[in-house]
Amino acid sequence: QAQLVESGGGKVQAGDSLRLSCAASGGTFSSNTMGWFRQAPGKEREFVARIRRSGTTIYADSVKGRFTISRDNAKNTVYLQMNSLKPEDTAVYYCAAATGITLGIGISDYNYWGQGTQVTVSS
Repeated sequence: QAQLVESGGGKVQAGDSLRLSCAASGGTFSSNTMGWFRQAPGKEREFVARIRRSGTTIYADSVKGRFTISRDNAKNTVYLQMNSLKPEDTAVYYCAAATGITLGIGISDYNYWGQGTQVTVSS
């Protein structure tokens, strides 16, 4: 079974850092494109960042310069390093995998999703 499991979320203060991890199994990490999305209660899920197997990345403007997405293909894991966190970063963060050929910045681009991990940033 294709499976993505996020971890590393928690409660931090503004300005702090956090690193999220997404462990893939069931062949999911063979996907060329892996992404991170986030969703606050009552709001739509939004794109955060994506990375291809080659290492090519795209970031949402809201996190550019603060967040870094990376992947370790040998460990079947993708990461999201979040620095200079702001209260507006508070959300459930989801890892996703795309099996098709896609730019990877839209929700519909992805075939598999993790359960999510909560990130809460206080002021």
